[in-house]
Amino acid sequence: MNPIIAILKEHNISDEKISELFQTLTENPLMAMGVVSQLGIPPEKLQQLMGLVMQNPALIKEAVDELGLDFSKVEEAKAKLNQ
Repeated sequence: MNPIIAILKEHNISDEKISELFQTLTENPLMAMGVVSQLGIPPEKLQQLMGLVMQNPALIKEAVDELGLDFSKVEEAKAKLNQ
């Protein structure tokens, strides 16, 4: 299991909420931060999660793939942010 998803499940985040988070991430990465803040993950675990992503950004693609979402949407959103 992807470590990002594992940390979310460790905090009793439902599969539905995890899918919602990654769906939001693929559509609008900035909105995803709002969704993350509503999950109630303790700050120290959230910091661990963010560190994990910063050290290995490929984990996001792996999680998106594992959830069956379209990673090209993440790339599109990233391109829009860079304009």
